[in-house]
Amino acid sequence: MPALSKKSSGFTDSVIRRMTRVANKYGAINLSQGFPDFDPPAEITDRLREVADVGPHQYPITWGAKNFRDALAKKQAHFMGRDIDPETEIVVTCGSTEAMMTAMMSVVDPGDKVIVFSPFYENYGADAILTGATPIYVPLVPPAFDFDRDQLEAAFKQHPKALILCNPSNPSGKVFTYEELKFISELAIKYDTFAITDEVYEHIVYEPYKHIYISSLPGMYERTISCSSLSKTYSVTGWRIGYVIASPTVIERAKKVHDFLTVGAAAPLMEAAVVGLEFPDSYYKELRDHYTHMRDLFLGGLKDIGLKFTQPQGAYYVLVDISEFGQGDDLAFCEWMAEHIGVAAVPGSSFFKEDINDYIRFHFAKKDETLNAALERLRKLK
Repeated sequence: MPALSKKSSGFTDSVIRRMTRVANKYGAINLSQGFPDFDPPAEITDRLREVADVGPHQYPITWGAKNFRDALAKKQAHFMGRDIDPETEIVVTCGSTEAMMTAMMSVVDPGDKVIVFSPFYENYGADAILTGATPIYVPLVPPAFDFDRDQLEAAFKQHPKALILCNPSNPSGKVFTYEELKFISELAIKYDTFAITDEVYEHIVYEPYKHIYISSLPGMYERTISCSSLSKTYSVTGWRIGYVIASPTVIERAKKVHDFLTVGAAAPLMEAAVVGLEFPDSYYKELRDHYTHMRDLFLGGLKDIGLKFTQPQGAYYVLVDISEFGQGDDLAFCEWMAEHIGVAAVPGSSFFKEDINDYIRFHFAKKDETLNAALERLRKLK
C-alpha cells in the first residue's frame, strides 16, 4: 500500500470534537464543544419551513446566493463602518472553518510563515500544515492574555505572509483593545503582512468591552481578510454558513479557491438565513444581554464552588485553572471528569503552543437549567 500524505500525519483529530464523543459516552453534560442547546430565532426556522416546500434546492451561485450576499453586505457594512460590494468583496463559504482555509490558501504559499497568537483555536495549526506554512507562535500571557510588543515585532521581523487574529478570542475570551489593534496594524503595514481575522464572536462582547474590526484601522482594509459565520450570532452552528470579506483583489482569488473546495454553501439555508441578516440592532443587544446573563450565572457558580478562572471579555468560553488538583495531565483530567463528575470540558493544552496543562475550557452557551445542573455536578470536585 502506498504511503499516506506526510502533511496529514502532522495533526490529530480535533480534541474539541473528541470531547463531545467522550461526553456522549459517559452521559456527561457537554460544556466542551461550543454549540448552544437552545433554538435559533423563530423567524429563521419559520422561514426554513417555507423554503423546504418552495426551494431553492439546487446549486446557488458559487460564491453565494445574490440575495444572501446583498443582505450580508448591508448588515456587515453597518457594523464594519464601510460600504461592502456584495459582488466583488464577499465569498460565502461552508462555515468559518472553510472561510479560514479559503483565506489561507488564497494568500499563503508553502514555506511562508504565519503568526499565530497562543492560545489559539486548534484549527489554525491544521490550516498552517495544510497550506504548507510555518507558524510563528506569540504568547498571550494569562491571566490578562496580553502580548509582549517586542516579542510580536520579533515575529514580524521574520517577514510572515500573514497574521491570524481571533477577536474575540477562542479560548481566552480576550477582546483586543484599539491600542493593541493599532500596534498590530502598524506592524502589518511596516512588514507588508496580511491580517486574517476570525471574528465569529463579533457580536458576543461584554460591557464595557467593544469589538473593533482591524480592517477599519487606517491602511488595513486592503490587507485584511475578514472571516466569520452565522453560527454563533444566530445559534445555527450546524448550518455551516460562513463568509470571507476582503478587497476585490483578494476576493477574486478566494472565489476560485472556494469553488474547488466546496462549490457552494447550502442554498436553502442561505435563503432562510436572509431573515436573520435583516434583524434590527435590537436583536444584537438582546443577544449580548442573553450571553451576559449566561456568563454571570455560570461564572458566579464557579466562584461559589471555589474554582479559579479567567474572566472572559467576549465569546462564550471560560478557562478554569485546575492546578490545585495536581493532575499535570489536563486531557486525563477532562476524561476523568466526564466519567466521574458528569461534565465535559476541553483540555487547555489543545489551545496552547507552550507546555501549559493547568487549564480546561468550559463553554456556557446553554439554558439556565443546563448550566445549573452542570454547576451542581461540579461541586463534587471540591
